[in-house]
Amino acid sequence: MTPSSCNAIDRREALRRASLLLGGAVSAPTLAALLAACDAGGVPGDTAALRVLTPEQAELLATIAEHILPETDTPGARAAGVHRFIDTMLALGYPERERQGFLAGLAEVDALAERTCGQSFLACGAREQRAMLERLDGDADPFFRTTKELTIVGYYTSEIGATRELRHLPVPGRYEGCVPLAQIGRTWAV
Repeated sequence: MTPSSCNAIDRREALRRASLLLGGAVSAPTLAALLAACDAGGVPGDTAALRVLTPEQAELLATIAEHILPETDTPGARAAGVHRFIDTMLALGYPERERQGFLAGLAEVDALAERTCGQSFLACGAREQRAMLERLDGDADPFFRTTKELTIVGYYTSEIGATRELRHLPVPGRYEGCVPLAQIGRTWAV
């Protein structure tokens, strides 16, 4: 990626991709996992105890998710508890084989950091972390694509994502089909 595209996984790009994802292009495994988690009686990400991830894996995942949706003028993925959402999705909605594949992908991120930085991903600086994630993104790494998708779904279905990033209207307002974005400031969620 070029220096000018270092923000390839910044909030604006994530919003663009989220509109595609949440507009009906959510992958079948993610949709199935979300529905399975709801059928299991839980709200993804609603419990304090981790179900699949170790605390170290959860911290690694929270750091990766924060790079995907960083804190700006609104809270980022870490504040929204996206890593807990993903943990719940893995526990309740992913078959064992896919769950183990995700955990292997998480371990591979650390292995990549060891090869490129000589230390764990979390011990690398933010610039090195972003470079590794951009590399995975450019390579269309299946683990990273799944992580981005789950991060975006987790964020925009969280209270923070729906009320602080998007402007949530709890009751239907009047419909205005053409409103300049500058006038409203953010996208609206109903």
